[in-house]
Amino acid sequence: MKKKILSVLLATTMIFGLVACGSGKDGSGDTSAKGGDDGLIKVGIINNDPNESGYRTANDKDMKNTFTKENGYDASFAYSLKNDEQITAAQKFIQDGVDYLLLSAADTSGWDSVLKDAQDAGTQVILFDRTIDADESLYVASIVSDMNKEGETACEWLKNQNLAEYNIIHIQGVMGSAAQKGRSGALTDTADKEGWNIVTEQTAEWNAEKAQQIVQSVIDSGEKFNVIYAENDDMAKGAVAALDKANISHGVGKDVVVMGFDCNQWALTELLNQNWNYDGQCNPFQASYIADVIEKLEKGEKISEKTIIMDEKGFDATTIKQADVDQYGI
Repeated sequence: MKKKILSVLLATTMIFGLVACGSGKDGSGDTSAKGGDDGLIKVGIINNDPNESGYRTANDKDMKNTFTKENGYDASFAYSLKNDEQITAAQKFIQDGVDYLLLSAADTSGWDSVLKDAQDAGTQVILFDRTIDADESLYVASIVSDMNKEGETACEWLKNQNLAEYNIIHIQGVMGSAAQKGRSGALTDTADKEGWNIVTEQTAEWNAEKAQQIVQSVIDSGEKFNVIYAENDDMAKGAVAALDKANISHGVGKDVVVMGFDCNQWALTELLNQNWNYDGQCNPFQASYIADVIEKLEKGEKISEKTIIMDEKGFDATTIKQADVDQYGI
């Protein structure tokens, strides 16, 4: 770990609406100068809004439970769904002299400059949850889901349903995010190859209410559809709310096939009750993997795998069991 040096105190609140909070029991924000707690590894964690989805809530909780003072860390957190705000937070963490910058990027592009600054400052960068478009030399490890594979697995499942026709409402997540690009790209490629009809393709930015509005708009237009491909569970939930309001049946053997991602426990229960048809897993528990990487780096060991892919699967309403809900639900 690089030499501890004192730096000026940062402002008590992050600019541009970023939320920063320390790892103390009171959850209060603390971006104080490096070296305040002898022997602690100083980390700056940049994440998406924990209220974005059940997945993100679980992901943030996992980070906070792992990177504590009791476990040897002095952790500060910053949250935003906007790339420019995340980059501002990263610059502040680097200025503050963090040992490690942990990053779940809102967008895959635009990170080269700030990561070069981190490298020059001796701050080691570890990506989690999402990949970025940057040279691998700019970060020491990437603990991520294979978003492309998640989408491909879902589309292969949908293809195997052998529907008489495919008229799909495609509800996208935040545009430019790794999850959106991977899950959208798979559907676009498969639809082109199979001749599926994409009725509409709009972003609901992971939000249930926006997803409900999108589906309601299609219902009001009178255009026929029989598949909803929502890129997270919350948006699938919003889509189903629109179907229920219009008395349109959904789930196994019903009028509309409902697909989601993330495997929230309540979403898997919808599969178990056959109200939904498919849910793709996205594993939110990366903190222990990151801690293992940091431990190795602190011992001077080399990281054998630059990219660590989380093990994930998809669930079908006709085969899911309660044990799956209990084990994989977040």
